[in-house]
Amino acid sequence: MATQNGKRILWLTQLALLTAITIILQMFSGYVRFGPFQIALALIPIVLGAAIHGIGAGVWLGAVFGLVVLLNGDAAPFYAFTVPGTIVTVMVKGLCAGMAAGFVYRTLEAKNKTLAALISAAAVPVVNTGVFILGCYLFFLPLLETWAPAGQRVTAYIFLGLVGGNFLFELAGIALLSGVIVRILGIWKDKRAG
Repeated sequence: MATQNGKRILWLTQLALLTAITIILQMFSGYVRFGPFQIALALIPIVLGAAIHGIGAGVWLGAVFGLVVLLNGDAAPFYAFTVPGTIVTVMVKGLCAGMAAGFVYRTLEAKNKTLAALISAAAVPVVNTGVFILGCYLFFLPLLETWAPAGQRVTAYIFLGLVGGNFLFELAGIALLSGVIVRILGIWKDKRAG
């Protein structure tokens, strides 16, 4: 029984630590800029949590990520247009990104843990951005039409202006940092086995 309680305490401690890291990284993500591009470093603990503790942990950390985005002002321009649409878009993109990280990792883990971590890390920004784009079409199209430069179609603005460059930069950044993710997972797995 003590072993089971010890495992539960370790699980809760690790999840709490990853939750705190997610909050901190998202709170300060506005300060991590490379020119006009911003990388969502909070996606990294989502990948780690999903790989270490499964889909449920990925969903939890994705929800925490979404909640911080809603509360720290990152979504303010969208709130002004539609509060329900903003909440749905931001929370669903976080939840789906965490779910994707866990699902991809669990699906590929038995074949190759390194590949599972790399593809899982890549899946998070893809899903996060994909759901955001879907939310743009469902809730924010009239707003984005006013943001698009004169003569540019709103679809071109969404893909090229709003998310395109940032998505590619974020995907490249997560791909580069996925080596760190693989290393952390290796350390964690070694300690767990030992």
